[in-house]
Amino acid sequence: MQPIRQGDVILLPVQQVEGQKIPHLTLAEGEVTGHKHRITEGEAELLEKDSTLYLRVFSDSALLAHEEHKAISIPQGDWMVKIQREYEPEGWRYVAD
Repeated sequence: MQPIRQGDVILLPVQQVEGQKIPHLTLAEGEVTGHKHRITEGEAELLEKDSTLYLRVFSDSALLAHEEHKAISIPQGDWMVKIQREYEPEGWRYVAD
């Protein structure tokens, strides 16, 4: 599986996930706008381990939605959730969305 990107969020395929289950499906929330990258359809769970989020999709796919981006279908499997970074002359920074 290939990485999947939506705005500043990138999902990286992993072999398996573990961690403590989180009682919501919001992968990231905008600090300024309050917009959210969240799973709105399909069966999935979000887990956290060592300050890293992991998404497990149980159904054939799950829908990742955001107020400003096109919804994306996430295939069944296990995913690491990261915020993308970009390089500037001053150094690396997280992409703002």
